[in-house]
Amino acid sequence: MHANMFGDQLVPTPCKVVARRDENSDTSTLTLAAPAQWFPGFRPGQFMMVYARGVGEIPLSISGDPAHADHTVVHTVRAVGAVSRALRDASVGDVVGVRGPFGKGWDLDSAKDDLIVVAGGVGLAAVRSAVLEAQSCGRFRRVVLSVGARRPSDLLYRPDLDAWSQGDLVDLELSVDVTEPDWPGHVGFVTQSLNRLVLEPGRTTVLLCGPEPMMRMSARTMLGKGVGRKNIRVSLERNMQCGTGLCGHCQLGELLLCRDGPVVDYGVAEPLLAVKEL
Repeated sequence: MHANMFGDQLVPTPCKVVARRDENSDTSTLTLAAPAQWFPGFRPGQFMMVYARGVGEIPLSISGDPAHADHTVVHTVRAVGAVSRALRDASVGDVVGVRGPFGKGWDLDSAKDDLIVVAGGVGLAAVRSAVLEAQSCGRFRRVVLSVGARRPSDLLYRPDLDAWSQGDLVDLELSVDVTEPDWPGHVGFVTQSLNRLVLEPGRTTVLLCGPEPMMRMSARTMLGKGVGRKNIRVSLERNMQCGTGLCGHCQLGELLLCRDGPVVDYGVAEPLLAVKEL
């Protein structure tokens, strides 16, 4: 692993793990210290390619606060394979490789007055930075965050969820598929919470990230409420490898998702969501 020069998108930059928080039994959030001369900043919704030495490299959404990055990069990783397991198990002081940031993000500058953010499972990692920016920028009339998880114990970012539930800047809706003892919240699908929303479709932008069936159902619910396809944005995931649009592994229709996505309008994504990943 060699030191990166700013703008060299193919060579990993060594970054030290300076903080680690276990979110649940299989998911951890890592804070990485980036060299000051390299750190490029990021936009909500972008991703990095993160390398576990001797194991491999995977794409991970950037889940930190864009306004308070301080030359650190925050990633949340769920252990589902060899690389993600190695990164999930990384300890403070370990060094990983990072390339990026890559891709097109959520583009909050073009969003309408009311922001509806819908996240399922670890998809919350890809929208967390957008919620934090929306919360701090002060330009949105309303921010709604609807989060779905398999069980209450699977929910990510408990300190954030507690703060959002007690504050007045974000309207938080939590849904779980399977309840656990002392769970006071909603049991059911995220779309049930969305169905209850009262909104002005012409003033609403929707951000979706999570399992593709959930995104399809949520998008249909929002379309049924009159929100236009161009105002529904989804984050798509395929087998990203190079991050620069060169290798073609993440091609989906006419898109190279590492370059043209991962965030795209639902009008573009709708037919593509029927294409199964290899």
